[in-house]
Amino acid sequence: MRELWVYLISGGTGVTGQQVLRACLAQFPNQSVRVESICAVRSISAVEGIVKSATDNQGVICHSLVEPETRRALTSAALNAGIPCIDLLGPTLAVLADRLDVQPAGKAGLLNELHKEQLDRVDAVDFTMAHDDGHRLHDIDQADVVLVGLSRVSKSVTCFYLASRGVRAANVPLVTANSVPEELLRLDPRKVFGLTMNAAHLASIRRTRLERIAGAHEVPDYADIRQLNREIREVNELTARQGWTLVDVSYKATEEVAAQIVETLATRLKQPT
Repeated sequence: MRELWVYLISGGTGVTGQQVLRACLAQFPNQSVRVESICAVRSISAVEGIVKSATDNQGVICHSLVEPETRRALTSAALNAGIPCIDLLGPTLAVLADRLDVQPAGKAGLLNELHKEQLDRVDAVDFTMAHDDGHRLHDIDQADVVLVGLSRVSKSVTCFYLASRGVRAANVPLVTANSVPEELLRLDPRKVFGLTMNAAHLASIRRTRLERIAGAHEVPDYADIRQLNREIREVNELTARQGWTLVDVSYKATEEVAAQIVETLATRLKQPT
């Protein structure tokens, strides 16, 4: 039995076409089929070389090309050479375009980019969990952004919101302005953000926290307005001295704070050091 050559062509990684072709070949068990998978095909010269090889081997071509120019070139060259050429995505793209009244993006690798986006988010969440509340300071420099501030200023919740968007975020609590870890001081100041809050709001949050975890037991100065004013002033001065970005989170939603951090981070990292 003569071996059948199948040329599987894609403009990206080829994963989509491979899955479709495997499903089809499963219907032809014990047949001699040689699959030549050729990825990242994005030029007319590459198309011409593939068609010549398919002609020499009396093969067939299956493709998942989405870039219009490359698709047209392959279809035309295969037609002129008398080589069967199957467009794996074309009919589906055409129906969707008609029904949605929108033309497809025509860009290779979008599915792979989507998978990468999802993996980036998972990685960011793992990183943030490992670097919450000042943990793993030895590799905190791998963070995209580091949040610092007093207890109960929403550092952790903001970090996890950022992580859900694919941002590797870490946070370091500051007890006093004189107890700052050396690892924090060595970071690029442009990616460090000091979260602050007005004393009255912070005192209210801390009192609620005390009621939940301490009951009738008092924690000295934890929710004292005068003490909080001193601590907030010290942290704000430290933030300014180190060149970090100060963000007032008083009465702001987490998503609003996160959006401000992302926007500011993007702007600051464009600036020369």
